Amino acid sequence: MPTLPSLEEIKKEVIDSQIWRSVFRGGLWKDTPRDRSAHIIGNVWLHLHPVRIRKRALEWTYTWGLGGISFALYLILTITGVLLMFYYRPTIDLAYRDIKDLEFAITLGKLMRNMHRWAAQAMVVGVIAHMVSVFLRGAYKKPREFNWSVGVLLLTLTLFLSFTGYLLPWDQLAIWAVTVGTNMAGATPVLGNEGPLGNLVGAHINNDVRFVLLGGTMVGENTLLRFYVMHCVAVPLVVGILLILHFWRIRKDSFSAAPYEPNEEKWEVWPHLVKREYIAAAGCTLFMFVWSIVMNAPLEVIANPNVTPNPSKAPWYFVGLQELLVYFDPWIAGVVMPGLIIVGLMAIPFIDTNPKGVGYYAWKERKFANTGFMLGITMWFTLIAIGYWFRGPNFFWYWPWESWLIPKAAPRLTWNVFGPNPTWRLWCTPNLSAFPLWLGIPVVAGLGAASLLLPKLIQKELDGWKTNLAIVGALALVAAAMRISPLHVSLGQGAWLVAFGWMHFYFGFVMPQRHIRTLDWARYIVTMALVLSTTAVLLKMCARLAFDIKYLITIPGISMNI
Repeated sequence: MPTLPSLEEIKKEVIDSQIWRSVFRGGLWKDTPRDRSAHIIGNVWLHLHPVRIRKRALEWTYTWGLGGISFALYLILTITGVLLMFYYRPTIDLAYRDIKDLEFAITLGKLMRNMHRWAAQAMVVGVIAHMVSVFLRGAYKKPREFNWSVGVLLLTLTLFLSFTGYLLPWDQLAIWAVTVGTNMAGATPVLGNEGPLGNLVGAHINNDVRFVLLGGTMVGENTLLRFYVMHCVAVPLVVGILLILHFWRIRKDSFSAAPYEPNEEKWEVWPHLVKREYIAAAGCTLFMFVWSIVMNAPLEVIANPNVTPNPSKAPWYFVGLQELLVYFDPWIAGVVMPGLIIVGLMAIPFIDTNPKGVGYYAWKERKFANTGFMLGITMWFTLIAIGYWFRGPNFFWYWPWESWLIPKAAPRLTWNVFGPNPTWRLWCTPNLSAFPLWLGIPVVAGLGAASLLLPKLIQKELDGWKTNLAIVGALALVAAAMRISPLHVSLGQGAWLVAFGWMHFYFGFVMPQRHIRTLDWARYIVTMALVLSTTAVLLKMCARLAFDIKYLITIPGISMNI
């Protein structure tokens, strides 16, 4: 009586068959190191991996699988997005109705929309976390500088891809989030009608960069169509090209994992790394599937341009920029700051000359780089948290336990330090300037130049607990002097001054003075400009929240306020 073939025999028959071998190159499968290497090299998908890899790269805690998970989320977005396109029409008359049909009339429509929405949010978080992981491992250093820049562009496009998709449901949440986000474009210097120098080049509401983005002067039919095309065609095409380039450069530049010991033996990618990647992708897909069943994507009432929600907030990943509008003019908060972040991230591999800490987590060996980078990341998510959870109606500050239904009194009036129409006294009339503009420009420029140059010019190292104690003590004395002066600084204002003043002086002077003063002048200037841009946010937050200072310098004639 014939016996049934075993599972191993069936597997061998399939793998050794002509059909299988026509797809997968090579001879009969013998499961040898040579066969496993040929399997990687001869596969259109797997050949992006090296044949062998260091043991450190196989550990889950090395990369946490964040790069692969981000790509898996991109694939989920692509598949669910294509399916949703079959049932969605980008017109203001039909868009909201189609979204409703997806929820109630189309089989699995709600699941597909939920997965698409949550995968988009998860991909934003995943790409940011991947960037942080790569930075802390020093994986952006030579020869991977270019690929790091490609990754920064992919992060930017991921945010923009999610932002363009935000409008498509055409509900109140979508239209007003996009309105808030695109209003910042109107403050672009020169190109925006509300930006500095815009009036000098004839920029108006019907011809500036915001008009080009919206296809009109307000969010409407043209905006929906443009965002649909960008979300479904233009941006995914660019992202796909950059992803191919990103993967190819990872293969060519080699994996960054450092060896545990010299001349250690490498492990084969098949099956060790590939197995882990598929486990991570399967786990990610399962999680998104379950989450999409449990949690419905938000959908409010149909968009109404005549009814403005209070508060109107940008998408959560841009709420930090919206929070910056409290402290800075829109051209700085919405244009200059994001531009500096993107350019600064891309410049990091070219200004960081520390050869240590490549391919492993090394906080002590890269203390300045890691501290500065994580300070920026922490500030970014702190601003998001403040804007998302602590800003209520009229964008007033509400503690989590306070009800938004209880109106708050108008905030205290603000004043400017340097500008036209000075009051010539420190306890100045609100909304006017304490000092004239001709004094402010050289003072601010001089302080900026001193902050930029002194860490390099002072050769004696100032780091240590004694320096920190001296900084806090000096700031406390300044706060005490201000309290007994005609300014009548309160204890709370003094605490703000000590806390934010210490952070600015320590991160913007002491740490650079210790770690980067030996850099050549070009790299030093760029690094210090980025550091001071970060600490300037802290100072401006302190000035506004504690002392009601709106601008340091205001020049109304050209719409420039700092």
